[in-house]
Amino acid sequence: MDLEVENGGIEEDRVRVWGKSLPVPSVQEMVRNDSESVPERYIQENDNRPLNSALCSELSEIPVIDFSLLINGNEDELNKLDFACIEWGFFQIINHGVAEEVLHDMKAAVAAFFSLSLDEKKKYSMPENDLQGYGQAYVVSEEQKLDWGDLIFLMTSPLEARNMKYWPNSVPGFKEAVDEYSREVERVSEEIMANMSLLMGMDKNGLKRLHVVMKQSMRMNYYPPCSRPDLVLGVSSHSDGGSITILLQDDDITGLQIKHKGGWLPVKPIPNALVVNIGDAVEAWSNGIYKSIEHRAVTNANKARMSVATFVQADEGIEIGPVESMMQDRPRMYKNVKYLDYIKHVLGRKMDGKAHTNFLKLESE
Repeated sequence: MDLEVENGGIEEDRVRVWGKSLPVPSVQEMVRNDSESVPERYIQENDNRPLNSALCSELSEIPVIDFSLLINGNEDELNKLDFACIEWGFFQIINHGVAEEVLHDMKAAVAAFFSLSLDEKKKYSMPENDLQGYGQAYVVSEEQKLDWGDLIFLMTSPLEARNMKYWPNSVPGFKEAVDEYSREVERVSEEIMANMSLLMGMDKNGLKRLHVVMKQSMRMNYYPPCSRPDLVLGVSSHSDGGSITILLQDDDITGLQIKHKGGWLPVKPIPNALVVNIGDAVEAWSNGIYKSIEHRAVTNANKARMSVATFVQADEGIEIGPVESMMQDRPRMYKNVKYLDYIKHVLGRKMDGKAHTNFLKLESE
């Protein structure tokens, strides 16, 4: 499908599609210089502080799906996937076939980058008109509260979408680790979406066709320890604008929390598992039956935490909106929206829960 652009050229819009973020200080460097202070701009409003937020009263944990059973057609595991997408929007997958060495090398590559000096990391800084590179995301004003973390964001697939000037060539083995992990995550994400397609009343390639091009990007996060973790957030509450997200996180530090039944539920890591969550695009395609879920990251006083969020996105030129099979027994709840317009809408705002998804819904008109 051709990309329609009212003002400016197609290439200019493709460059700008990932938005921009105002430059902010490195939290990692701030903590290196003064590990006790928490600047005012990082102190969250009272209702957003971790200890003031209602924790989920249930002792339950998010569903765990055996990937090897799922891809071999196990009906129980397929039903478990359906339940996870409807009731949770989050699940962990085990037995996914990604070698432990690949996971280790990816984590080591991220750790090696954030071990570089600030001057070296700045060689890969985000420019003013892009979100690729080292810096921070979703900073749209000088007044908003900031997250307690640094990141490097890279487009990883397709190959022509990569901008190698942001890839840290001063970290030995970085590109190789990302390449191998990217390929494995692509395999896993395609299998997950093939099974979701069946659940949504399509053939196995249904979601893949809707994407036209299945794009992939990675956000590599570093959350330094904080002397007052009760006052800050590593990442503010938000849902993801893509199709699905696959998260690789530290095995021994619980930092991810999801919104569930009005409270925040910590997601306890399972060693070598991957966390998967539904994005806004799948919410629109499923007519709201599968919902993207608010999630956030909290910090701790003792140890830095790292994670790698891999986002699967559709081509910017498509439209997203409910597929016919999801409107058989349910009225249309979502509009058809140009995905390019939606990405711009999401990236032009600070993280604010799911407020941005009103852009997709009929009742917001």
